[in-house]
Amino acid sequence: MTRSNADIGRGLLPARDGSPIRRGERIHVLGAAGAGASAAAMLARRAGAEVTGCDAGGATPYSAALEASGIQLDWQHAPEHVTNPSSGPVERLAVTKALTAVQPDHPELRAASELQIPVESWQQVIADVAATTGQRLVAIAGTHGKSTTSGWLVHLLVTAGRDPSAFVGALLTPELATDVPATSRWGWGDVIVVEADEYAGNFDAYLPSVVLLLNAEWDHPDVFADEEAVLSAFANWLRRATAGGRRPVLVANVGDAGVAKLMRRMDGWPGDVVTTALVDDHEPGAVISGRLDHDADGRSVLYLERPDQPSAAFQVGLPGRHNAANALAICGAAQVLGVDDEALRHSLASFAGVGRRLELKGEVDGVTVLDDYGHHPTAIARTLEAVRQQYPGRRLWAVYEPLTYHRTALMLDQFADALAGADAVAIADIWPGRDPDTTLTSSAALADAVARRGLVAAAAPGSVEATADHLAARVAAGEVVLVMGGGRSYVIAERLLELLRQRDRRPAQG
Repeated sequence: MTRSNADIGRGLLPARDGSPIRRGERIHVLGAAGAGASAAAMLARRAGAEVTGCDAGGATPYSAALEASGIQLDWQHAPEHVTNPSSGPVERLAVTKALTAVQPDHPELRAASELQIPVESWQQVIADVAATTGQRLVAIAGTHGKSTTSGWLVHLLVTAGRDPSAFVGALLTPELATDVPATSRWGWGDVIVVEADEYAGNFDAYLPSVVLLLNAEWDHPDVFADEEAVLSAFANWLRRATAGGRRPVLVANVGDAGVAKLMRRMDGWPGDVVTTALVDDHEPGAVISGRLDHDADGRSVLYLERPDQPSAAFQVGLPGRHNAANALAICGAAQVLGVDDEALRHSLASFAGVGRRLELKGEVDGVTVLDDYGHHPTAIARTLEAVRQQYPGRRLWAVYEPLTYHRTALMLDQFADALAGADAVAIADIWPGRDPDTTLTSSAALADAVARRGLVAAAAPGSVEATADHLAARVAAGEVVLVMGGGRSYVIAERLLELLRQRDRRPAQG
């Protein structure tokens, strides 16, 4: 059931040190409407490349920024994109690694192979952008919280006047992305922030100067057999970061059990380490520690302890213990990158998050609708806790679109335990992504597992559209609906809000 990193990444050239993008170099991005691929396309264009892209899936929340940047998109795949493009001969093809496993005979991949055109991951393109600009690469890694923390670091550096470049796996606001919501930012400062994903060694292209490691848990069961495989992937990447005589800095959340295990195997690593942890999450000794409390209005307050500095209280604008831990990572980055406390204090308090990370989509007819990318049991549980903190006393719906059949089958009980923390649950059809084996499990099986906990009613209405319809007929004023998932779950939130608006406009009966 589990494939190796090499299997997932077959057909791609191995990760290499970044090399500058040549002005006028022609790069074609396959699947360009994705979160990461769109960022690679836009950053490469700003670095001087001639970029084209295609995506058969149609428009996405990320494609508007591509079109606004002037990148030519085709909404179909065709070998002519590689063999006879109108813009001139393609010099390399950028693609997501998972595609080479699911569609190794994809016509554009086959055309590139026949013409001996290099095929590389879009992460390699971003690494080459960093080599082009010469900016200090700061990578945010971990099983959960990467996008939020990457966006937060961008916000901190913008606040401090450092004008960073960035790739973040979720939409940045127009103010951070400059002009339109996007997953990339082009800046002229000294830092480029990248979200570094462990799936199939996606982060191997990045050779960071600074790493923020938030947590480490078993995930991606189609790639990693167990926790040991996950920890080995992180350890191998961190060791690779020292290639070429570099001395990187690791900001490690040792309050996380997986990170603590990882650190015990990193003895002799020739980099510097700054440890962080929330009080009560670790054994004493973290370089930067914090105690989480709340003010009279329920907002998070972090009491910070740092070397050679007096204790200080910082308000944290994002709710939840997990975001307090992410805030500590931001504090560690501020120390390493030389950001002063004035900018840090402002950013911790004012950062409002990134797209689809506990994002308030709207409030209609007394119903609050939130959208989140959470698709791992731990992320779901922590997000539910944060919503309970933010909306105390209100009835909470957990609405989840599971991501891939393997993950859902192998973690079924953990998902059920996490979702049972809500007051009502709806499970949409599983988003297959790169995993088409429908025999493994179903959304109905997960709903049954939640119901067996005996704490909450759970239903499996069907598609994301049918799930929104199911909710619209049942949610009541005063309730909170938290939509989660990594596929098309955002459709649930958007459709539900429209249905609630229609409901709100109906004339009163009688």
